[in-house]
Order: sequence, then C-alpha cells, then structure tokens
Amino acid sequence: MSERPTAQELTEAILEFLGGEILPTITDQRLRFRTLVSMNALSIVYRELERMPPEDDAEQRELAQRIRNGDVPPGTPARVKREVAERLRIASPRYLETYGEAAPE
Repeated sequence: MSERPTAQELTEAILEFLGGEILPTITDQRLRFRTLVSMNALSIVYRELERMPPEDDAEQRELAQRIRNGDVPPGTPARVKREVAERLRIASPRYLETYGEAAPE
C-alpha cells in the first residue's frame, strides 16, 4: 500500500520539468537565477528524502488482507479514517476542509 508517487519521485519530476522544459525558455536573467536557486533547493530536499528510511507498510498491508478476508478488527473504520485524513492533510488538505471530513488528530 505504498503511496505512489513518492515525495522523492515528485521532487525528481519537478526538477526534470524545470531543468528540461522551463529553464531553457527563460531569457530574463533574474528569473533564470531564481529558477536555478529554486532547483538547487529542491535538489537538497531530494537528497534529504533519499536519506530517509523507506516507510514500512507491513502493518497496513496486513490490515488490508484481514479486511479482505472479512476479519475487521474493532476500531478499524476509525483507524482507517484517521490514516486517510493524515495522508490527505499532505496530498490535498483542502479536500478535508471542503467536505468537513477531518478526522480527529
């Protein structure tokens, strides 16, 4: 149940887009410099993400298998709702605001 794309994959895609498609079109030297500085900062984020240990999702995969088998432990809906809300706070925070589905923190 690993989330795809990962933060590192997103960072890499943005770097490729900026370097390959945007930077070559910039003629304003100030904007070009600011874009290069931004790309450098993004490269730092990429390297920091690279150093982080991969997320261990074994517990979530086990829970998913139990649910598929019809074995839903007590508290599972609330737990799943909390976990989804946590992921939405990162990926799409306005979704929770729009639909008023924010789970307790």
